[in-house]
Amino acid sequence: MSIDLSLIWAGIIGFGVIMYVLMDGFDLGLGILFPFAPDEESRDVMMNSVAPVWDGNETWLVLGGAGLLGAFPLVYSVFLPALYIGVFLMLAGLIFRGISFEFRFKSKKNRRWWNRAFCWGSAIATFAQGAVVGAYIQGFAVEDFRYVGGALDWLTPFTVLTGLGLMAGYALLGSTWLILKSEGHVQQWAYKITPKLLLAVLVVFGIVSLWTPIISPEVMERWLTKIHIIGILPLLALACAGVLYRSVKRQQEGLPFVATLGLFIFTYLGLIASKWPVIVPPNYTIWDAASAPESQLFLLIGMLFVIPIVLAYTAWTYWVFRGKVKVGEGYH
Repeated sequence: MSIDLSLIWAGIIGFGVIMYVLMDGFDLGLGILFPFAPDEESRDVMMNSVAPVWDGNETWLVLGGAGLLGAFPLVYSVFLPALYIGVFLMLAGLIFRGISFEFRFKSKKNRRWWNRAFCWGSAIATFAQGAVVGAYIQGFAVEDFRYVGGALDWLTPFTVLTGLGLMAGYALLGSTWLILKSEGHVQQWAYKITPKLLLAVLVVFGIVSLWTPIISPEVMERWLTKIHIIGILPLLALACAGVLYRSVKRQQEGLPFVATLGLFIFTYLGLIASKWPVIVPPNYTIWDAASAPESQLFLLIGMLFVIPIVLAYTAWTYWVFRGKVKVGEGYH
């Protein structure tokens, strides 16, 4: 019995993507919330809470991108020409955000500018990621694995909505992370804004769910034929939203963040179920885009060593910095 390496690689890349979304999402979300923080001490707590882990979180972005290039190189022949501007905006935002981490605490006179760099870098990177997801849902103009559309075809009202929706979602991850990691007036502020962010996420979730089958006939057909399977995922996502709301009202600390992670995971699985096995919408599957089996096997051997190492040092980092962040003191 032969092993389907394309399926294995699809699983690895899918895992890398969701790990990046979950782990980098909350620190991007804190950046989006930065201007709304009640005071400068709160901003210090927000940045200190992610300072030890933010750069490690982005390892998953590199892993997923490198794996996609190695295992499904034909995807790049479509995605890069179609999404050059969106990808550039995302990388520019991540660069500005990374620089602000290093300089904000060292600069007294210009700290407000580094605050803005952290906020705008986070917001632009998040919006670009959400718009890319929207572009994937609506599909690309492709002929013989060659993109034939325009440079701005990805920017539509639908992708603007998905970009704003991901900003709200990451902000929700950030606020629930802050509930977990802060205390006192900072934590109370996070409790206060979380239900509002949850409402925004659910509104966008509903609009996107109604809009998606309109712009993508393939998704509508999939939903109509597999509704008994796919329909479970949005119900589970809504259940996580209910747990999140209830746990915030009870002022629990860990459960809101866990419930938000569940909300993202089930939404992500719903997207995969709606498109599977298409990797370049509307027509090209993972097998159409796959590299030679020899190349996939060679890279897979390396990944079998890399992924456990990344998981191990990520788990160790979060274990070491598992406590609360004190105002003016950092982790304890």
